[in-house]
Amino acid sequence: MRDTSGTPRMLRRPRPLRRALLAVVSTLALAAGAATAASPSASASVPPPPSGWTQVFADDFDGPAGSGVNTSNWQYATGKGYPGGPANWGTGEIETMTSSTDNVSLDGSGNLRITPRRDASGNWTSGRIETNRTDFQPPAGGKLRVESRIQVPNVTGAAAKGYWPAFWMLGAPYRGNYWNWPAVGELDIMENTQGNNTVFATMHCGTSPGGPCNETSGIGGSTTCQGTTCQAGFHTYRMEWDRSTSVEEIRFYLDGVNYHTVRENQVDATTWSNATDHGFYIILNVAMGGGFPDAFGGGPDAGTQPGHSMLVDYVQVLSSGGGGTTPPPTGNRDAYSAIQAESYDAQSGVMTESTSDSGGGQNVGALANGDWLQFKGVNFGSNAARQFSARVASGAGANISGLVEVRLDSRSNAPIGSFAVGNTGGWQSWRTIPANISNVTGTHDVYLTFTSGQPADFVNVNWFTFGH
Repeated sequence: MRDTSGTPRMLRRPRPLRRALLAVVSTLALAAGAATAASPSASASVPPPPSGWTQVFADDFDGPAGSGVNTSNWQYATGKGYPGGPANWGTGEIETMTSSTDNVSLDGSGNLRITPRRDASGNWTSGRIETNRTDFQPPAGGKLRVESRIQVPNVTGAAAKGYWPAFWMLGAPYRGNYWNWPAVGELDIMENTQGNNTVFATMHCGTSPGGPCNETSGIGGSTTCQGTTCQAGFHTYRMEWDRSTSVEEIRFYLDGVNYHTVRENQVDATTWSNATDHGFYIILNVAMGGGFPDAFGGGPDAGTQPGHSMLVDYVQVLSSGGGGTTPPPTGNRDAYSAIQAESYDAQSGVMTESTSDSGGGQNVGALANGDWLQFKGVNFGSNAARQFSARVASGAGANISGLVEVRLDSRSNAPIGSFAVGNTGGWQSWRTIPANISNVTGTHDVYLTFTSGQPADFVNVNWFTFGH
C-alpha cells in the first residue's frame, strides 16, 4: 500500500525489525515471569484466560510495599464527591477519599490495600480508584467477564459498623456528567457491609426512586462466603455480561458459583438500552457510612475500628466471541467513552498491531500525512463536548512531527480541533494528549485525519475520547 507521497509504506518505518525486537523483549519477559512464578507468593497471579476468552485488561498489583497504584491503569477519585456532582458521592457516605498511600497502596505481596483511617478529630479518610478505561462491554454477540480476587476488611461485629467495601462498575456516560444515575447503569459485582459474611450483587438502572429497577435498592441478590468467611480469606467475585443469548444476561458469581442473574426482559427495552448500550469503568473502594450500611444498622460510630484494609489480589477483564473489535451499531458510539482506534469503520493508509499500552489489545499505527480513520455514529448528546484527547505514541525521527485532527461528517470539512505530536520516546511509549475543540452536540461521523509536512510515519493511536 502507498501513501499520498507515493512512498511505499514498508519503506517509511522498518516494522518487521521493530516487531522482532518486541518478540525478543517478550521472550525475556516470559523468562522473567517464569522465574517469578517459581518463588512463593502470598497472593495468586492473574489466572490465564480460559479457552475462547481474550484478556483485555489486567492488574496484578505487584510492586514495592507502600507504593501507589499504576496510574496508567487507574485514577484516584478524591474528596467527598465528583466535581459538580452529588455530595458524599451520592450515597451519604461520610469519608473523604484521598490518593495518599495511607489509604491506597500496594502491600508488597501482590495485593492492593484500601484502608479507612480516622484522625484524632473523628474524621474518616479512605480510598477509591477507578479504571482510566471506560470501554468495558461485551462485543456484539459475545461476552464480557470482569473478575477480582478480594479479601474484604477483616473486622466483624461492632468494630465493623459502617464499613462498606465494594467492587463495581459505572456506565461510561456518568464520567463527566454525574447526574444521570441510575439511567446509565451500575453493576455492583461485590458489596459487603458491617463485617457480615454476606456479599451482594446488584444492577441499578431506570429512574430513582422506584422505577423499573426498584431504586434505590436495584435488582439485587446475595449469598454467603463458604469455607472461610468473606472477611477471613480471599474469594473470587465475577460478573459475566452475555450478549450471545437470545435474552441478554448479566450473571454474578462467588467463587465460580452463579448466585444472581439479571435478564434483559426483566425491564423495558428503553431502560435496558440506556443502561447497557455503552462502555463501563471499574471501581474499587471502601466507603464509611451511607445508605447501604444504614440499611443494616448504620455507623460508623465511636466503636468502629479504623485501619482494616480491603485486599485486592488482581482485577481482570476478559472478552469472548462476537468478533472482538466489531464496532458498535451506527449511532451508538459514546463520545465520552474511550473509542478504540482499531474499531474504525473505514480507513486509509493504516495498520493495526498489538500494543504494550495498559489493558493490551491493539493500536493503529503507521499514521502519516494524508492517512485517516472514520468512526460512524458518535453520539455527543445535548451537553456540548469541548475537549478531545487521544492516547498516542511516536518513535518518529528528529524534526518529524504532525497534527492529529478531528473532523465531523466529512474528511473535507475543516478540523474542529487538533494537537501536534512528535517523538514520545518510542512507538510504544504512550501518552494522553488533550486538545480543545469547537462545541459539538448530536450524533456525527468522526474522522481522525493526520497531517504532516513530511511523508514519514509520525504517530500511533490506541484510543481517543471527548469531554465537556
